[in-house]
Amino acid sequence: MNLKNKTSKKGIFITFEGPECAGKTTQIALLKEYLSEKGKRVIATREPGGTEIGEQIRKIVKHLTGKDAVVDEAEVLLFAAGRAQHVKTVIKPAMDEGVVVISDRFADSTTAYQGYARGINRDFVRKLNEFATCGLKPDITIVLDMPAEEIQKRSSKRQETLFIEDRIESEEINFHRKVRNAFIKIAEEEPERVKIISAVQPIETIHAQIREILHAVEGL
Repeated sequence: MNLKNKTSKKGIFITFEGPECAGKTTQIALLKEYLSEKGKRVIATREPGGTEIGEQIRKIVKHLTGKDAVVDEAEVLLFAAGRAQHVKTVIKPAMDEGVVVISDRFADSTTAYQGYARGINRDFVRKLNEFATCGLKPDITIVLDMPAEEIQKRSSKRQETLFIEDRIESEEINFHRKVRNAFIKIAEEEPERVKIISAVQPIETIHAQIREILHAVEGL
């Protein structure tokens, strides 16, 4: 099976999606090491983030709370702004050089979090994603799936935000259920690109399943 996008780009674009605390960071690190050992040039990046502008947006959307917290409409626009900068200055240039780019989140997160969970018009979100990504789509997307109840258990122990309030992680459990269901729906709509793996498994088991999925991607 050839899952590679039929465009002129040379590199391969892999994205990881899923709810908060699903272990994306760990699996990306393992995959980067695995592909590097196979002789591939690999970079790992993240959204929001990946650029100086993106990292500033990350602080705004995730950690400004109370009266200073962004409203839903501002949130979706900020994510799009960070993504446009990320695509133009990091992802596309790397792929033009034949690099494998692994991103912790991309446009599917905006669809799931802002479109489905926040309730922002999904047709608008789709058009905004198309604009911000310059039409770029991942070759393969791994969704690490996890029940909302497990998210709450893990978030209380998460080192990244142990002493910092994270406004997205701290959303009500129903919000996280909507996000999870959204990712499942996205996978049902694009089964060739989007693959779901249970995150409630041993780390090495998940990594092995990811490697098996990537065997179908041309160039890997």
